[in-house]
Amino acid sequence: MSAKFVIYKDAKGEYRFRLKAANGEIIAVSEGYKSKQACENGIESVKKNAPGASVEEE
Repeated sequence: MSAKFVIYKDAKGEYRFRLKAANGEIIAVSEGYKSKQACENGIESVKKNAPGASVEEE
């Protein structure tokens, strides 16, 4: 099994996604989106932008 994005609806009826590692552990959770398409766009943004993301401390 490999990592996967899982789309779901929260208690407010908004779409969110979880990024699950290969072992099933949740490693990231998104903000809420009004539409499924917007949620899918958020997933694509993470896929596109995360490989080169730096790590910073605030």
